[in-house]
Amino acid sequence: MGGGADVVTFSRMDEPARVRQWPAYLLAVLFAGYAAGKAVRAWQGRLGFPGGPPVSAAEADRYPLDPVVAQSLASASGVLAACIVLATVTSIGRRIPRPLMLVALTALVLPVAAGGGIMALDGFIGLGVGWRWYHGVLGIACTGLSIDTAHSYLRTTGARRRRVCR
Repeated sequence: MGGGADVVTFSRMDEPARVRQWPAYLLAVLFAGYAAGKAVRAWQGRLGFPGGPPVSAAEADRYPLDPVVAQSLASASGVLAACIVLATVTSIGRRIPRPLMLVALTALVLPVAAGGGIMALDGFIGLGVGWRWYHGVLGIACTGLSIDTAHSYLRTTGARRRRVCR
């Protein structure tokens, strides 16, 4: 065809990996909400989560940590988790060594998947914890978002490493 324009085609292997950022941003917002909920409970000196199943006085008495300490640590873990997922999609996070990020993402995805699974099972089937069906939906969503965030990071950093090594 006229004009001398070159047609550029890419095979699937040559395409740069596209970064799906929205799951990480949404997950960061959810972790920030988790941190805020736990901070409220720390301030109140109570176990549990606002909107979640109530913690009985007997369960609270058996808990090994002071509620303020436990909830403060849980709130801090929510802030840390939000920072980790934001690091997967920001230029600052790309400077973190990949092996360290993989350890951090594994340490994030596994407990989220476990907690999300418990929320889903209890919400839909009933394990006796007290989670409702909507908590189960949230647990499944958080699990999916955390897996997608980790997968996107793996694809993006793996593709970058392949391009650099050529």
